[in-house]
Amino acid sequence: MRLKKYILGHFLCLSFFSISAQNRVVDSLKQVLQTEKEDTNKVNTLNALSSKLWAISKYDTSIICSTDARKLAEKLNFKTGLAAAFSNLGMGYYYKSEYSQALGYNFNALTIEQEIGDKNGVALNLGNIGSIYDEQGNYSLALEYKLKALTISRGAGNKLFIAKALGNIGIIYDEQGNYPQALEYDLKALAIEQEIGDKRGIAINLGNLGNIYNEQGNYSQALQYDLKALPIVREIGNKYGIASTLGNLGSIYHAMGKLPQALEYNLQALTIDQEIGNKEGMADDIGNAGNIYHEMGNTLKALEYDEKALGINREIGNKEGIADVIGSIGNIYASEKNYKEAKAYLDSALALSKSIGDKDNVKAMYYTLAKLDSATGDFKTGWADYKNYVKYRDSLINEAAIKKSTQAEMNYLFSKKTDSAQAVQDKLNVLAEKENQRQRIIRNSFIGGFSIVLLAAILFFFQRKRIAKEKKRSDELLLNILPEEVAEELKEKGSTEAKTFDEVTVMFTDFKGFTTIAEKLSANELVAEIDYCFKGFDNIIHKYNIEKIKTIGDSYMAAGGLPVPNKTHAKDIINAALEIVDFMGKHKQQRTKEGKPVFEIRVGINTGHVVAGIVGVKKFAYDIWGDTVNLASRMESSGEPGKINISGSTYALVKNDFICTHRGKIQAKNKGEVDMYFVERKSE
Repeated sequence: MRLKKYILGHFLCLSFFSISAQNRVVDSLKQVLQTEKEDTNKVNTLNALSSKLWAISKYDTSIICSTDARKLAEKLNFKTGLAAAFSNLGMGYYYKSEYSQALGYNFNALTIEQEIGDKNGVALNLGNIGSIYDEQGNYSLALEYKLKALTISRGAGNKLFIAKALGNIGIIYDEQGNYPQALEYDLKALAIEQEIGDKRGIAINLGNLGNIYNEQGNYSQALQYDLKALPIVREIGNKYGIASTLGNLGSIYHAMGKLPQALEYNLQALTIDQEIGNKEGMADDIGNAGNIYHEMGNTLKALEYDEKALGINREIGNKEGIADVIGSIGNIYASEKNYKEAKAYLDSALALSKSIGDKDNVKAMYYTLAKLDSATGDFKTGWADYKNYVKYRDSLINEAAIKKSTQAEMNYLFSKKTDSAQAVQDKLNVLAEKENQRQRIIRNSFIGGFSIVLLAAILFFFQRKRIAKEKKRSDELLLNILPEEVAEELKEKGSTEAKTFDEVTVMFTDFKGFTTIAEKLSANELVAEIDYCFKGFDNIIHKYNIEKIKTIGDSYMAAGGLPVPNKTHAKDIINAALEIVDFMGKHKQQRTKEGKPVFEIRVGINTGHVVAGIVGVKKFAYDIWGDTVNLASRMESSGEPGKINISGSTYALVKNDFICTHRGKIQAKNKGEVDMYFVERKSE
């Protein structure tokens, strides 16, 4: 049963008025828009309208308003309004579970707020970025951005934001299973909220503390905190908080096996969520009620409620909610031994959860599929599903716990080594004492023996120094061949495993008319010219943390987003490509002045899924494979000299960062017609 998070990123500023009040505000703002001029006031009104719309789950309409606000703000060079528009766009896409889009817009807002010195805005967007990473299960990045938000809030002296940041960090630790840290941060947040009299914040943290105890199985303590929160949210009239608290009380009773009480609280929460128009809350309440009916043995009622929850989630575009409910329906069919229907739903839930990066649900679906396949006798698939379940389960283990465990193990090993060394030393001391008794006999030969030992020590020192030097040299050579992470894995294990990357950006460069120009140059001149160009490319991609894959003749291949995934790979690659084109343009001018043949470069870029690993036993090399690579090569061959030709998938990631010209659908060899764009320059 899904617990209701009190704090969606803790900085995502929800509105808690009733649906009728919200609609009145929306209608009023729409009327104002009809008479406003194309000025900054209109930008502010559009932004206000956008924020009200996403607060009542009208995400697509909210995105339209914030897009209009963005365009007008850009036209007026109104940076405050532009930052707000980007933030609202981020919110709209966040609630639609389109996290890559949401991240891009929040980063845009963050850049502007840093530029204009809006510390509260910076803290807000750092928190929102952390919330998105949290939803994706990337807790390390979520924690990093939440801690940044906390630092900025402290610098600005904003106690309300400090408390929010502390509470939100507590949520991340809670989700990682690090309950002591979660309790510590929530209690710190609670202390500040009590100091400043923030009753809403007090209720939020009481609820979050209740969640922590619920997840640990301490239901009496969990009930105590939620029952403290309930009268506070009722006192301040926070209906969203009332619904959340009632829903969480339902979750606690559900965990205790008290299904009638659990159902009662969930239906009370549903009534309030319907009243205030909180569609996401309604979907959660109905879905939770469906789970309870399923456990009570009422399959028809369970399916009825799940279908209702699914309809609401689809209406508001909540992909995470859709995946959850589809998985629940699959579980119901599995319990009824309708394995065909169950597998269809579970496979669908798995695919959707993977697409939005919901690792928790991916893990749950693999576990259920493993049981389902075993029940139908498909043990091979069941074993594969179980291995995937274990992989995702292990990837979600608390990183802090791992570090503590590793540190404890290191301390233990160090202690053992120290004990062992002391034991050896004790034995040596005994031997030394015996040896002293013989010193009178061998005194005359001691000097000669010492000289031999000293000579051996000197030889050993120089030999060790030479070995260290050779090792350093071999490590440097290895890093020239392989990425650092892959090289370390190879040295540690003696082998490496191929890895799948869901999204990387691949770049190919090539010289037009290379064969014709090469015939005019001597072998030494040709090699020197290619070497000069490729060294320049190497220096450029190093600046952007891009991995060089290989060179084939006059073709140069590189990729961003691996072996360590990141969110800036497309932008990094294009920035590097622009510098490469500029580098070759200047080099062309120089060689033209000298009357020498010149190379003209074409660049092709594509983004997508690849498989990466080491091939071969001798002269092994790190390489990547997949249709993404093939299409990147087609982008290069379909381009023009001095131009950067990108695919539609890359354009979708960088369209807000670069000015691009759509070339239309161009025929690409073995690929049919493909959308292509020329990158002209960075956006102003």
